[in-house]
Amino acid sequence: MVAPPVAFSPELLRKLAELETVVGNSIRGKTEVIRLSLVCLLARGHLLIEDVPGVGKTTLAQALARAVSCRFHRLQFTSDMLPSDVLGVTIYNAHSEAFEFKPGPIFSNFLLADEINRTTPKTQSALLEAMNENQVTIDGKSHSLPRPFMVIATQNPVEHHGTYPLPESQLDRFLMRLRVGYPDAASERQILRNGEREFSAPASGGLIADDVLRLQDAVRTVTVDDAVVDYMLAIVERTRAHESLALGVSPRGSQALYRAAQALALVECRDYVIPDDVKRLAAPLFAHRVVINTRTTLVQRKPEAAERIIEDILNQVEVPL
Repeated sequence: MVAPPVAFSPELLRKLAELETVVGNSIRGKTEVIRLSLVCLLARGHLLIEDVPGVGKTTLAQALARAVSCRFHRLQFTSDMLPSDVLGVTIYNAHSEAFEFKPGPIFSNFLLADEINRTTPKTQSALLEAMNENQVTIDGKSHSLPRPFMVIATQNPVEHHGTYPLPESQLDRFLMRLRVGYPDAASERQILRNGEREFSAPASGGLIADDVLRLQDAVRTVTVDDAVVDYMLAIVERTRAHESLALGVSPRGSQALYRAAQALALVECRDYVIPDDVKRLAAPLFAHRVVINTRTTLVQRKPEAAERIIEDILNQVEVPL
């Protein structure tokens, strides 16, 4: 067993392990997906969960949000939703004879944007400022959002009727895109035996907002060797030169990989990043940020193709010793 780094509070790491267990009790057989979703939270990122219906996208998002004692709001996105339904609205109060701002659902610590691609681009874009700057601007006035703040969005990549694909600028705001996938036979047996799903509550003394902020601050103290940084940059540079990609990873993407690698090291009780952290995170962080060029056939442009290209790039770049 690896001893916890001296710089990190053992009590805080214990709570983090408890958080992973609580989320794991709500969605069975998806250890890696759960761990990466926690990495996204600690790296101050936003999470896009993309998969077919019925595999637990919304369950994972709700379990992660409810496992921390913070403000949580679930918002079902639809085609008739307006930006004000997300951000809030300024109304006139006849009693005070003044305009008052009524905050919308986005003023929560965790916002579950369920089926985000079912709303119009205008409403989707209402999230851009919040996800990038932790604030929203309404009627020329900026309003800060609570901390921590995390958007967890879900979408179905198969059914496109009545949907609005997320543009590259929106996708780039998501630190990570995950797929849940079908459970194995043993996990699905547990799901059937347990019947209706229940969200486990963290034990007394579980994580609160301040604990999450402390863990997010601790992520910044994780050491990243220059050789590992060069390895990250080599992967990013290769995405920009790859023959199958029309658009490579942006500097925002390389920053995301750096933060996520630090967060993964913390989750695994290390105060330093190793090359395997980078290899493990490259596809979830980069696949939704790259654009496959039009010369590639339609079959090769399926969503899974981007992951295969990233894996191919990882095989080409030399791993530091």
